[in-house]
Amino acid sequence: MKNQLTGSATALQLHAIPAFNDNYIWLLHNGQSAAVVDPGDANPVLQTLKKLNLDLCAILITHHHHDHVGGIADLVAAFPQAVVYGPAQESIPHRQHALAEGDEVDLDRLAIRLQVLDIPGHTAGHIAYFGHNSPEAPILFCGDTLFSGGCGRLFEGTPAQMLESLEKLSALPANTLVCAAHEYTLSNLVWALDVEPDNPQLHDYYQQAGDLRATNTPTLPSTLARELQINPFLRTHIPTVQLNAAKQSGRKAHNRIDVFAQLREWKNNA
Repeated sequence: MKNQLTGSATALQLHAIPAFNDNYIWLLHNGQSAAVVDPGDANPVLQTLKKLNLDLCAILITHHHHDHVGGIADLVAAFPQAVVYGPAQESIPHRQHALAEGDEVDLDRLAIRLQVLDIPGHTAGHIAYFGHNSPEAPILFCGDTLFSGGCGRLFEGTPAQMLESLEKLSALPANTLVCAAHEYTLSNLVWALDVEPDNPQLHDYYQQAGDLRATNTPTLPSTLARELQINPFLRTHIPTVQLNAAKQSGRKAHNRIDVFAQLREWKNNA
């Protein structure tokens, strides 16, 4: 699967490389140079780079989990000039640049600059990469923080941290391409339909996602505009979401952090 992000002859191409059971390793390239995001497995990346005759110049890591970093060593061995970027608060193998909120990654060979965002919750030091590569298609690599129709489990963070991280992402431009790291969309949407059974956009998207997966086509990237319409974790302000989350948990929510925590508990047990 690929997306073209600009209209020029040197347009950036975006590919979702499948790995393991449901991971996507994101590949950005301009026909010559390439960057990859969260390469948990080197083999499919090396195969794709060879097929497209690309030179790997950068490896971008969002967090330390093995299915996101496991392929770094083999990629660095094959492309010693590739620069490894990752979160400053986590231990990332072969990392050369430790990043935090406010930093930027300037990928000169791809003519794109990525802004680093701190988005703790899934892990304590999780970061995202956000790029205004063109006015038509800003791009977000958000790892395991935001999924289409869902969000990551809280392995190291708190509900308050994750809600704040999701609100930070929600404030990005509506046309942002959301490049999440897992194909969890259909299972997320089945659950989301329990949360908001009368949401027409959600029903439409469930049908679209089902059609895509029936042909083994990725549902990603999504867009932020779509996620704001259908993702319960971005809709903790919606009365129906609040009501059904409280009903499911059997507890009254006193604020949106409570609503988020109820939703996360519900999804964990779905």
